[in-house]
Amino acid sequence: MKTLHRVALLFAVMVTGAPTSWAAQAQVAVAANFTEPIKAIAAVLEKTTGHSIKVSLGATGALSTQIKNGAPFDVFLAADDKRPAMLEKEGLTAPGTRFTYATGRLVLWSVDPAKVDDQGEILKSPQVRKVAFANPKTAPYGAAAMQVMDKLGLADVLKPKLVQGESIGQAYNFVKTGNADIGFVAMSQVLAGGRLKEGSMWVIPQTHYDTIRQDAVVLKRGQHNEAALALVRLLQSPNIKDLIRSYGYDL
Repeated sequence: MKTLHRVALLFAVMVTGAPTSWAAQAQVAVAANFTEPIKAIAAVLEKTTGHSIKVSLGATGALSTQIKNGAPFDVFLAADDKRPAMLEKEGLTAPGTRFTYATGRLVLWSVDPAKVDDQGEILKSPQVRKVAFANPKTAPYGAAAMQVMDKLGLADVLKPKLVQGESIGQAYNFVKTGNADIGFVAMSQVLAGGRLKEGSMWVIPQTHYDTIRQDAVVLKRGQHNEAALALVRLLQSPNIKDLIRSYGYDL
């Protein structure tokens, strides 16, 4: 991961030049699944341009509602393409700035290295008491988890075992703290440097759920904010894309 960060930094210097003599800050609404990548990207942004971002994490649906209600965000990094498109249609975004920055992957995960098998058969085990997932109404990864359970014919069996988080971040924390035995989480939450940080996981086939296409968009408020525009340029640079891939995303 450190090597990727160094490469990303060097590339960003070539693209954006040396840090500016003045610095701007952008307010960025970020889907919870992108927590770790945005930390690394924010560090590259500040080192190469002098600009900084203030990140607000949450479920995509909740963040979208905040934006509609006037929350002072400059950029929105969603976990789907539907809500940025809706904001665009409502005239709340800078024209022509929406693009897909990542395609998410859903996994079934446990902190126990021996618990989750590579076919997800653990979902059928009576020994599993609690299964975490994110709110499907506000979190695209939660909606994907529901699709997987339906696909496997396990929705009714698992219903009494489900523990719902308001975001994919909360669902992850339920598993991490032992409040759930296993959970449907984003692959990006459990990888570091392209490797599983701890525990065991089943990488759920993408045929089991709709593609999680994650779009970014500059909001009207941020269309003249240099930090916001620099962040968007950085997200589209080749080596930052490699960094994003290292967290398990497709592009």
